[in-house]
Amino acid sequence: MPTNAGATEDSNADAGLVRAIGVWGATLLVIGSVIGSGIFLTTGAMAQELPSTTLVLAAWMAGGLLAMAGGLTYAEMGSMFPRSGGLYVFLSEAYGPVWGFLFGWACLLVILTGSVATVAVGFAEYFSYFFPSLGTDRVLADLAMPWGAWRISAGQLVAAGSIVVITAINYVGIRSGNLANTVLTVAKVGALVVIPILAVAFMRVEPTLTPVVPPDALRPLASFGVIMIAVMWTYEGWYYVAFAAGEIQDAARNVPRALIYGTLAITAVYVSVNVAYFYALTLDEASGVTRIAEKAVTALVGPVGAVFVAGSVVVSTFGCNVAGVIASSRTCFAMATDGRFHPAAARVHPVYRTPSVALLLTSGWSAFLTLTGGYEALFTYVTFASVLFGTLGGAAIFVLRARQPAAPRPYRALGYPVIPALYVIGSFALVWNTLVERPTESIAGLGLVAVGLPFYWYWSAKPRKPAARRPTSA
Repeated sequence: MPTNAGATEDSNADAGLVRAIGVWGATLLVIGSVIGSGIFLTTGAMAQELPSTTLVLAAWMAGGLLAMAGGLTYAEMGSMFPRSGGLYVFLSEAYGPVWGFLFGWACLLVILTGSVATVAVGFAEYFSYFFPSLGTDRVLADLAMPWGAWRISAGQLVAAGSIVVITAINYVGIRSGNLANTVLTVAKVGALVVIPILAVAFMRVEPTLTPVVPPDALRPLASFGVIMIAVMWTYEGWYYVAFAAGEIQDAARNVPRALIYGTLAITAVYVSVNVAYFYALTLDEASGVTRIAEKAVTALVGPVGAVFVAGSVVVSTFGCNVAGVIASSRTCFAMATDGRFHPAAARVHPVYRTPSVALLLTSGWSAFLTLTGGYEALFTYVTFASVLFGTLGGAAIFVLRARQPAAPRPYRALGYPVIPALYVIGSFALVWNTLVERPTESIAGLGLVAVGLPFYWYWSAKPRKPAARRPTSA
């Protein structure tokens, strides 16, 4: 049954952590956790799937509206439970601990750790633009392992090394992690804002922005659903700030504010940058292009544009993982403090006041995934489970309103029940579309999540210790 654990900011669940992040730091954590490499890469594939400028832009706007609806929904639950863990806590409170654990298990297995690995590999690929000898095509070791060949490249080591550096920054204090996120987020947003400015100054295409459905599109609605999946993965991560609520000042009020301000800012940036792409490239020129930002800026200002975009992606991906490492480690920490993971992960460093063991565990697994390359297959399998948990998280607001009507809610969701219902319906449409388009991977992904059940029963059967976690040596 739900425990209402951590419903107040004075909960012992986060004892030992430091609430050092203010409202603007939290807002930049929302923005920083979302903006990685997707905005620089996704639109070309979308234009190939559905060759309509207006429908591609409509998908980006719809994605932003859905993220904002989600932000408004999650904001209420974040105000109710201002402790580390985010969606893990919401699911536990609404549906019971097993659901929270299964989400946390999937996050630790690959949803969050695999996301960090994916972004790190993207960082390495663009880093090699400036240092070609450190690319993924330079093989350093080709090992014969029982499961097959294991090839390690220089690029993989760069990816793993970036995770190590980010972990070190976060290990020595949440203030240093927050400072790094703030500086990198401001830098990458500034770089993205330059693209629309260049498009206005050097416009080479005047796109057709009237609503047009391609006459040769066989399944326009299905195609729109496919590109929406890509859009939502580019918006993925807006709720990461709730995972770090145990280190946010006045979290009951500032988590909701950060979610709302952050999702608004991300939507504005994403839509304006995509409009800029279509003022730089025709639809045919954009269709199927992987590095669309590079091609668009190069078309506007010449070869220097490629250098600018490569540098922007390096900063953007590195900054994105600063937030990703925080989210994955705090999920692990929250599970351990609840007695649903190894108790060592609940330790708080006596000097730095960070969940040091959880940081090392989750970051170490992410770094290992970059070296094996195995995260790519796993990530495909858990896509369905990730979207499903997000939908259940949105629906949790209705469950909590019914089960805990008198619980303190410093923020109540704007437009309830309509806006939360729209978020749940939109998310469920993505769940259904993912199941239809990738049935084998979706079912296999649920199987991977279910593998966590024996571990849940094992840890749940062990005697529970008091919730308080005083700083101890890592």
